[in-house]
Formats: sequence, structure tokens, C-alpha cells
Amino acid sequence: MLVQDVMTPEDKLIVVSTMATVRETLKLMRANKVRSIVVEKSSSSGAYGLVTYKNILQSIVAQDGDIDLLNVYDIAAIPAVSVSAHLNVKYAARMMVTGSIKRLLVIDNNELLGLITMSDIIGILMDNIE
Repeated sequence: MLVQDVMTPEDKLIVVSTMATVRETLKLMRANKVRSIVVEKSSSSGAYGLVTYKNILQSIVAQDGDIDLLNVYDIAAIPAVSVSAHLNVKYAARMMVTGSIKRLLVIDNNELLGLITMSDIIGILMDNIE
């Protein structure tokens, strides 16, 4: 099974600008009930990023709670760790486990195709044991 068969497609992901504030991003996460948001690349040759609850919490601690002073660019993991849509899911899973990574962007030719999470992979395993 390939990553493209398991991933959440790009059209279902929430994407923000690098210049969005942390507060705006947190509101989007809450409104859409997601734990991460993709950060758009700043140019055609730029890199996509990822903002998670962990990034936001770290920024709140570092800035003594003032999230209005920070933009997404300041806290996001840019470039985000990514895999190809044509990679076997077992290798994505191995990468997640060995790197303690919960989410991977799915990127081919420097274009965002989707996102794959540990939960997506566990869901496949659960379906296969029934």
C-alpha cells in the first residue's frame, strides 16, 4: 500500500500563510478541529512547513504567553519532514517511529499533495486485523 492510498489529500488540509499570527492559526485549528496546519511555501522554490500544538505551546512558553507578537514563520517547522506519495506506507511508518514524528507532509515535485499521520497508518492496521 502506498502513502497516496492512506494520506489526507491536500484539498482537505488547512493551509496558512507564513505571515499569519499564532493567534489566527490557533483559532483556525480550533474551528477546524485539527492538530496541525500546513504553512504555505513563500515562493515556488520555497518549502512547506507545519505548525502543531507543540510548536504553539513552545512559543507561548518562550514568549511568556504573548502569541500576538509571533507569526507562523517564527514557530513553524520549515521545511517540514516529507515523503513521496509513491512511497510504501511501511517506510513512512518506519520514518515516523525512528524519528518520533507524528505527521509527514506528502510532497512530490515540491508541490503539496497531502498529509499522513500515525493515526492514518494505525487505522489501516486496525482495518486489516478485523
